[in-house]
Amino acid sequence: MQNNVSHTRYLPALEVSEGAGVTVHRTIGTPALRNLDPFMLLDYFCSDDPDQYIAGFPSHPHRGFCTFTYMLDGAMQHKDSMGNTGHLGPGSAQWMKAGSGVIHSEMPQQENGLMRGFQLWINLPAAHKMDHPEYQEYAADAFPINESDDSRLKLIIGRLGNLQAPINDDITQALYVEVQLRGGGDFSHRFADGHNGFVFMFEGEALINGRQTPGFTLAAPTGDQRQIEIRAGAEGARFLIISGKPIGEPVVQYGPFVMNSRDEINEAMRDYQNNNFVRDRAWINRRQTRAAENVQ
Repeated sequence: MQNNVSHTRYLPALEVSEGAGVTVHRTIGTPALRNLDPFMLLDYFCSDDPDQYIAGFPSHPHRGFCTFTYMLDGAMQHKDSMGNTGHLGPGSAQWMKAGSGVIHSEMPQQENGLMRGFQLWINLPAAHKMDHPEYQEYAADAFPINESDDSRLKLIIGRLGNLQAPINDDITQALYVEVQLRGGGDFSHRFADGHNGFVFMFEGEALINGRQTPGFTLAAPTGDQRQIEIRAGAEGARFLIISGKPIGEPVVQYGPFVMNSRDEINEAMRDYQNNNFVRDRAWINRRQTRAAENVQ
């Protein structure tokens, strides 16, 4: 295995409390890594203690980006201001384009047992931040799987080799893969040129680019380094591989709002405080038309 440890950043997760007191393990979206364009946040929630998840994520707003939730264990219900109700179980996923503004909740549908999964925030460029919101939900059997002697690979977003996921992001060309490696198994991946990518180890441990990497750790190639090489420990390893094309625009984030300027953040806050946050399609179309005219 080639030793690329000097060209790889290793970042342990930070335990934080979100929602109404849910314990999450955060790597992207911390003081150590504010964002990894186009990704604004990565949270891993994992607990069999109901006190750490039962309060859930009551109604809250989002504007200017997409949320993607992937469940491993447990049951969660989604409700939003678009009128959607979604039921997430083991292996299922949801993609929500907040765009101009969504108010939603994500609440556990269990009183005990293991609750485990991920939420990833994917930024939107200025031209799409005020798009009409959208919601899509995918059952566990919607995602293609490839198995070998060493590994089991599940493709969640994008294309990899001859596999095509049901979810595509044409803006960021995002790739989202879950991989399970048997003990001592090897796995390698090369990120697309110009894309930012990382591995998040959430079960077991492994050598990642030559460095022993425990669970709840993000490893990201730096500089011109594109390659990621993984060798699972004796007990095996389970991890995500995620990458995307940077948007390359200014980012101003305030809590659940991700915009391009402070003025846009202030507008989002005023809209929410004045109960004017959720806009109809006609208003969004008028705003986008004015924005296009200002560019010309």
